[in-house]
Amino acid sequence: MRTSTVRRVGLSVAVAAALTSVAACGGSDDKGSDNRGGAVLKADPIAALRDVQKKTGGESSAKVEGTTQMGTTMSMKQTGTVDWTDGLTGTMEITYTGGTMADAMKQNGGTGTMQARYFKDGYAVNMGEAFAKQAGGKHWINYAYADLAKLAGASGEAMKQQMQNTTPDQGVKSLLASGDVKKIGQEDVRGVSATHYTGTVDVAALTAKNSELDADQLAQLKKQLSDAGITTEKVDIWVDKNDLLVKKTERGQMKTGELNSTVYYSDYGTKVSTEKPPAGDTVDFTDLVQRQGAGAGAN
Repeated sequence: MRTSTVRRVGLSVAVAAALTSVAACGGSDDKGSDNRGGAVLKADPIAALRDVQKKTGGESSAKVEGTTQMGTTMSMKQTGTVDWTDGLTGTMEITYTGGTMADAMKQNGGTGTMQARYFKDGYAVNMGEAFAKQAGGKHWINYAYADLAKLAGASGEAMKQQMQNTTPDQGVKSLLASGDVKKIGQEDVRGVSATHYTGTVDVAALTAKNSELDADQLAQLKKQLSDAGITTEKVDIWVDKNDLLVKKTERGQMKTGELNSTVYYSDYGTKVSTEKPPAGDTVDFTDLVQRQGAGAGAN
């Protein structure tokens, strides 16, 4: 059963990644500062991105759809809604399409698709019927961030901090910190005209001298990237005429391989209501660890 425990620790990290990847950037419906329909037409990309970052607080939620690849560990698709008013909350449908996580789920009888619900203090994952047959009929595993930090050591603590501190404007902050922000021009994103900005972040080279962030913001960004094992990261964002983010891509090199993420945003201000799964249909992750550690059986 210890092998199963390890898999579910890995699953907890993967499910957390599904949310942090889609919530790395955000936007606002406040208008730009020019007088031509609210479009962001500033010649200086830094000024434009500062405007986008400042106006992010004007919105609190959005629908998201994206794909994420993290080295050989996993590749997945995710759709759902997220709210970042007070920490990140929301509901995501996640489908693992490849990697060791998809293989592990198949070996455990899973379909590769699950629902994850995120809360301030943790999240819950519906593991499906195959898991329920082995867990007394319970479909959901509840993961508390504090427990993961204790059980998974440094990686769990890093995930806890990332999930609790990530804000929707992290992608914009990354671009501002890169020191080489470029405005590519106008492009079509799913029928929406959007301004494309790009930049490459070299974590080792990040300094206050070449950054648009203050010392505290820069230190937090460096820690988040370093904890994820990212050494370099290319960030691209597409912003519509109302300073709303409509697309974000990240390409990075992690310790475990390549990070490749693409996310689309729509329906800003959508209502997000996330309910805790029924207690009678939920098993706590720490209970699973204790049972499996007691040597109740083997996979």
